[in-house]
Amino acid sequence: MSTVIRVEHVGKRYRLGTINRRMLYEDLQRRWAKLWGKEDPFAEVDARKATRADEHKEIWALKDVNLEIKEGDVVGIIGRNGSGKSTLLKILSRITAPTEGRALIRGRVASLLEVGTGFHAELTGRDNVYMNATILGMTKQEIDRKFDEIVDFSGVEKFIDTPVKRYSSGMMVRLAFAVAAHLEPEILIIDEVLAVGDSAFQQKCLGRMNTVAREGRTILFVSHQAAAVENLCQRGVVLENGTVKFTGTQTDAISYYVASFNKQPGCLRDRSDRRGNGEIKVVAIEYRDLDGRPLSAVHAGQDIDVYLFFENHRPAASRPTLYISIFVKSDLDVPIFTHTNLITGELFPAELPESGAFVCRLLKVPLPESTFRLGYEIGSSTTGGVIIDALDSAVELRLEGGDFFGSGQLPSIHNGVALVAGGWSVQPDIAPEATLPTAAGAVALR
Repeated sequence: MSTVIRVEHVGKRYRLGTINRRMLYEDLQRRWAKLWGKEDPFAEVDARKATRADEHKEIWALKDVNLEIKEGDVVGIIGRNGSGKSTLLKILSRITAPTEGRALIRGRVASLLEVGTGFHAELTGRDNVYMNATILGMTKQEIDRKFDEIVDFSGVEKFIDTPVKRYSSGMMVRLAFAVAAHLEPEILIIDEVLAVGDSAFQQKCLGRMNTVAREGRTILFVSHQAAAVENLCQRGVVLENGTVKFTGTQTDAISYYVASFNKQPGCLRDRSDRRGNGEIKVVAIEYRDLDGRPLSAVHAGQDIDVYLFFENHRPAASRPTLYISIFVKSDLDVPIFTHTNLITGELFPAELPESGAFVCRLLKVPLPESTFRLGYEIGSSTTGGVIIDALDSAVELRLEGGDFFGSGQLPSIHNGVALVAGGWSVQPDIAPEATLPTAAGAVALR
């Protein structure tokens, strides 16, 4: 397959805190002084600006990025916030120019970087479909042919002749993505569109992108949802601090990305990626059995206590309705479960000691053999949802084989990320109730 995107030593530099405010009259006066052989009237001003410029920092959003993407490739670009993903896509979309290097693209490009860009609040949904689709490169004949399909995909057909200023934000997103999803470019560039909309619409968007991929078009897809990248993409690129750290299959790229979370200092006290005001700070996390003995690993089905050792920097402060949550995610960043004291109704005292540990008891841990990630969040729900301390990926939770079912058998992580206690039996001479649906798989839930 031929190469459709080639990125060669691309860098993008921004200068923080400086804006060029030169006005037309300044340029005219400089030109006039030069013609008549006079001194530059703004030379002193420029000298002061140059001095101040030394005080401002420069930041390279991208540095020496090299990529080659073949026709028909579906490439996921992943990385933390600020790693340069969106900047790279803007360069490829010709929205901004690189400071150095070059990006060569062959084929018609369509970009979906900010859903809803180009919508006008006073126009109806119908008018905005035509205007936005035109901005994205579709001809009127193409829009006419696909209009009904676009509206049906968006699910806002009842409001298509209503001004979009009366749309909810979700309706706006649905209509905007519906327009972009029906483009027919050779190269489709998508930035974090699955972060908006409800879960049903996200699945619909993902299905549409799968259809586009099967048609042999080239797709660049940026998302923090590792599971979506694994499902949609064939290759993966990991960006870190503006440079390419890894390229390979999407599975290997995700593994590399997830492993980077565990490269933080071993002591939680030194973590710089925490959130919150810091009044309470978790400094260590341990897994222990119910007798208080530390565990290096946990067995499937084991009862454990999770100790979150804290330092309280305002011991005299009264914090009613203090909550703490722990949450476990898979190595693909898929949420598995969350546990919080607000669910169990176990409230903490208004005033905490200077140090101690929050202890969360997990009974019969329902996870198969694998490595998971555990995070936490401490906050006060009575003060506007203030976060006091939080880490999205604090420590590993490593599960070893155990006898969860009491049979010596344990399913693989590939069969599912959760274990459910249950049993099987056979009952002879029994028929379904006549009032219940008989379709296969029909189950009444109450």
